Amino acid sequence: MSSYFIINHHHHQDQQKAARGESAAGMKNEMEAVFGGAGKTAPGVTVAMAVNPASLGFIGIGNMAQALLTAFLKKGLVDPQLAIASAPSDRNLDKIRPLGVKTTHNNNEVVSSSDLVFLCVKPHLLGPVLADLQPLQDGHSPLFVSVVTGVCLEDLEEMLGSVVENPRVVRSMPNTPSTVGLGCCLYVRGTHTTEADAEATNSLLSSVGMSAEIPEYQMDAACGLAGSGPAYIYAAIEALADGGVKMGLPRQLAQTLAAQTVKGAASMVLETGKHPGQLKDEVCSPSGTTIAAMHTLEKHGFRNCLISAVEASALRAKELGAKK
Repeated sequence: MSSYFIINHHHHQDQQKAARGESAAGMKNEMEAVFGGAGKTAPGVTVAMAVNPASLGFIGIGNMAQALLTAFLKKGLVDPQLAIASAPSDRNLDKIRPLGVKTTHNNNEVVSSSDLVFLCVKPHLLGPVLADLQPLQDGHSPLFVSVVTGVCLEDLEEMLGSVVENPRVVRSMPNTPSTVGLGCCLYVRGTHTTEADAEATNSLLSSVGMSAEIPEYQMDAACGLAGSGPAYIYAAIEALADGGVKMGLPRQLAQTLAAQTVKGAASMVLETGKHPGQLKDEVCSPSGTTIAAMHTLEKHGFRNCLISAVEASALRAKELGAKK
């Protein structure tokens, strides 16, 4: 089984001391008090508490993995001395060495020394990478969290079955804004995962944005909306900026205004709790400029384009996932 720390987010120093073994006995007693078999949370655990892995590993350390690791360390969710990452070359490893984490070219070293392992390789490389892993010894059974696009839980569990019996697997999908701490991170629990595994996953992923558990059948739809969605918005920002330039604004100002307008509108939806349609109506004055613009968007199928884009991405994700 994996080791987890139960910490309060306001006291990261306590977690880091425990990670270095300075209060192992106390932590063990706290673990036994909190978890009552199969990772269930005992009554009385407050929402301020979070579950985090004692040691953390990454197989593959590209842009997304670097963003995740940096956020975990910055927020004190894991001790850098107890984090390790592997990659086939030094190109990406050199980027994370200043963080104080261990690096290696040996994936087996990552798996054998970590309580939670992020799988962050390209989809076509996942099979060969997992096939090269040696069976784990001495009852060591880390939680595997996959961020590999299009690989379902059933396939992940099958591939990892040669590494450990009844592998504990979580399938996750952080999107690219996670690199600036504003991501949408969805995750799905596997057959053998526990409540503690889910809490650890949520604690880590929520450090780079919002995090939510969903059933696996919703993952393709989530890919179409949150996974591919940033590209739709980038295209919208670019088009809005082009419109500003066409009407006389300097390019840099137009781009800044477009991006800030999107950011502000998104914040209005999230912070007010109002329906987007209501917020839109509040901007549209009778016979005004905005309602005239909205009519133009409707004539050109603006909403239909976005709905169709989400549908196309989701269907493509389903198609890719069906390929073995």
